Amino acid sequence: MIWRAELTAVTVILDAAPDGFASAWRIDPHALGAILADYSGLDGRHIVVADSAGEHRLWLRDPTPGRPLAAIVPLDKDFLTRIASLLRFHRRLLGRAAGPLPRGWPLTPYRLARLDLILRALDLRQSGATYRQIALALGRDTDARLPASEWKTSAGRSFVARLVRDGAALVAGDYRKLLRIR
Repeated sequence: MIWRAELTAVTVILDAAPDGFASAWRIDPHALGAILADYSGLDGRHIVVADSAGEHRLWLRDPTPGRPLAAIVPLDKDFLTRIASLLRFHRRLLGRAAGPLPRGWPLTPYRLARLDLILRALDLRQSGATYRQIALALGRDTDARLPASEWKTSAGRSFVARLVRDGAALVAGDYRKLLRIR
């Protein structure tokens, strides 16, 4: 999957090197390793290169082969993550082990499991299920079988309500936060 570089801080942005930097590296993406994704668009070429420690996401703004390249690092709130990704890529270019992905990328197993619950709860809710039915579907049988008076204040009901609320927020645009490094 290719994401916009301004949303994905682990993307290394490459462009033509300024005049006078003829000794800057020329990069042949095929020489970097297995290419997992390759997309050319109006804004350049987006490539995802496989690496045992974690993929490298590259955006070649000027995809002309054989041109000396320079890295662009926006001075934004993701500056440190962008630098860490650039250093990983630089080590790869030097033939060394790239090292681990920046902390927080990709999603942790806990966050993936929570997202799975969020999406399941939201799907059920949008299909007309009640919170109690969602709790049953998600395996929270003990909570779902409580009497109505206890169900209203139960931790199980609150849990399901949070899942549905978080799912609705993701649909409304918060899904982009998934791309942010924590």
